[in-house]
Amino acid sequence: MRKVIPFRRRQKRPPPSSGPWGPRRNAPWLLAFAVLFGGAGGYLAFDLLSPASVSGGSVQSAAAASENIMGQASIIDGDTLEIHGTRIRLHGIDAPESDQLCLLNGGPSQCGQEAAHVLFNKIGDSVVSCEPRDMDRYGRVVAVCFAHGEDLNAWMVSNGWALAFREYSLDYVQQEQAASAAKAGMWQGEFVAPWEWRRHEDVVIELTPSVPAEECAIKGNISSSGERIYHVPDGQYYSRTKISPSKGERWFCSEAEAKAAGWRRSKR
Repeated sequence: MRKVIPFRRRQKRPPPSSGPWGPRRNAPWLLAFAVLFGGAGGYLAFDLLSPASVSGGSVQSAAAASENIMGQASIIDGDTLEIHGTRIRLHGIDAPESDQLCLLNGGPSQCGQEAAHVLFNKIGDSVVSCEPRDMDRYGRVVAVCFAHGEDLNAWMVSNGWALAFREYSLDYVQQEQAASAAKAGMWQGEFVAPWEWRRHEDVVIELTPSVPAEECAIKGNISSSGERIYHVPDGQYYSRTKISPSKGERWFCSEAEAKAAGWRRSKR
């Protein structure tokens, strides 16, 4: 994942000057001028010699870098937006990638695009305010953003369209746990964590539906001991057997298919 580095803007050096009001190398000359003329001249000279005056531009740049970013936002994906040309990555959360697929309502779903649509609808035409925390290696500001007075980062996780990005922050773990318990958003179905999706972006990830086609009603279960057992619809344990694709369990369309895949029939 993207490495996060401290949000810091490089300070600029004061421009070189050969005149009497240049950098501090002219300090002795200015001091003599102050002593000679006194009064307002002395005040001016010592003011020019102060660190705040010499590096004033740098101080102002550092302050500007930490200021909130406000304006109407364009949505890039479920955890990235743009305000006035500044790309902003939402702090502490990870939403599915734009091309990521999940299983919702028994079938494949473009959950990455759905997450972006959800964020877009949440913000609408309102002004978004973002509080910078860091800057990532791609030059994006990492921030906590608000709309309608609500933390958008927390809202995306609470509604099940992003996960707490524990590698970088634990700020939104409670919201994720609540979303999981309520089966909100992606938690209604099966999905791969966004960071895992990116890690295996060159691998085809097969997602097996937890709800079968009508003709594929045989349940391929994996017991606690790791034994692969399939259950037919009239079997004793069929109704109580649940299929979890994330554990490697699956549906079969025939007993021959189940046996060829290494499953054995339940004894009851």
